[in-house]
Amino acid sequence: MINLFSDTQTKPTAAMRRAMAEAEVGDEQRGQDPTVNRLCEMSAELLGKEAAVFLPSGTMCNEIAILVHCRPGDEVLCDKTSHIIHAEGGGPAALAGVVMTPLEGTNGVFTAEQTIAATRERNRYAPRTRLVEIEQTANLAGGTIWPLATISEVAAAAHERDLLVHMDGARLLNAVVASNVSAADFADPCDTVWLDLSKGLGCPVGAVMAGSADFIEACWFWKQRIGGAMRQAGIIAAAGVYALEHHVERLAEDHANAKLMAERLAELPGIAVDLGSVQTNMAYFDISESGHEPLQFQTALAERGLQVSRMGPSRFRAVTHLDVSRSEIETAAATIAEVLVA
Repeated sequence: MINLFSDTQTKPTAAMRRAMAEAEVGDEQRGQDPTVNRLCEMSAELLGKEAAVFLPSGTMCNEIAILVHCRPGDEVLCDKTSHIIHAEGGGPAALAGVVMTPLEGTNGVFTAEQTIAATRERNRYAPRTRLVEIEQTANLAGGTIWPLATISEVAAAAHERDLLVHMDGARLLNAVVASNVSAADFADPCDTVWLDLSKGLGCPVGAVMAGSADFIEACWFWKQRIGGAMRQAGIIAAAGVYALEHHVERLAEDHANAKLMAERLAELPGIAVDLGSVQTNMAYFDISESGHEPLQFQTALAERGLQVSRMGPSRFRAVTHLDVSRSEIETAAATIAEVLVA
C-alpha cells in the first residue's frame, strides 16, 4: 500500500523506536521527566520563546491556547480554511465559548487590512475581538506557506489593536525548510506557537506549544483539567527529540516528491492541478472533468494499493512523507492514470 492519505500516516523509524525504548523517564506532571524537559527546552529554543509544554496533540494545543487567551464570548479571527474551524469537533465553541469569524484569505493567507477590517470596535453589543490565528502551512489551501512579511504585518495590526496572535504550526517546519526562514523568525511576531511532531517529523504522537513563561504556566492548568497531563511521557517525547535532531532537513525530500506528483498528475487528462500552489508536501487535484464518480475513483485507487484523501466533492489530496519514496510517487501517478482509463 502506498499511503498518501496524510503525513499523519508516518510510522516511527527503527532508530526512533530505539530512542524511545532507551529514553530516560520520570513523572512528567511533576517536572521530573528529563526527556520531556529536554524536548520542551529544545522546542522553546527552536521557536525563540521563553518556555514550552509537551501535549498529546496539536488540536489540544489550539484548544488550550484559545482557553488561555480568551474568555467566553470573545471572538477569534482566522482563515475560512483553518483547522480550528473544520477539524477540531467544534472545540473552540464547545470548550471556550468563543465566536469564530472566518476571513476570506487567498490560499489560506489573509492580510493585515483584512485583520483591521474584521476587528470590532469595543462595545457592549458585540463580541470582543481577542485573538488572531494563523495556520502554517495552510493545509486545506494546499499546504501554502504564510510569508514572513505577511505574518509580521498581520501581527503588527493585531497588536496595535490589543489583540493576541496564535500560530497553529502543525507544519511549521515544512515552511521553514521550503523557505529558508527559521522557525524562530516565523514565530517571533506571534504570542504563542506550537509545532506538530506526528506529521512530517514521523513521531507516533505529540506536539509542543511555546510562548511566555506565564502563558505556559497557564497552559498547565488546562493541560491538567482536560486530561493532557501525563506521567512517564519521556518514552514518546524521545521520538520528538530524535525527530528534531534527524528529520527536519529531510522534509525537503517530501516537498520534491509532492512537486513530482503534481507534475505527473498535470499530464493526465481530466485532472486539474494548480502547480503553483504546490509549495510543500501536498498535491491537491480535482477530477470533476475526468468523467469518474469521486467515491468510486477513490475506491478503485485503494483496490490497486493507493490511498489518497478526499477533500471535497471532486477534490483530492496526496500528501508526501518519510514513508513514501520517489519511486512510489511514480507508481502512485501511474496508478491514477490506470484508473482514469479503466
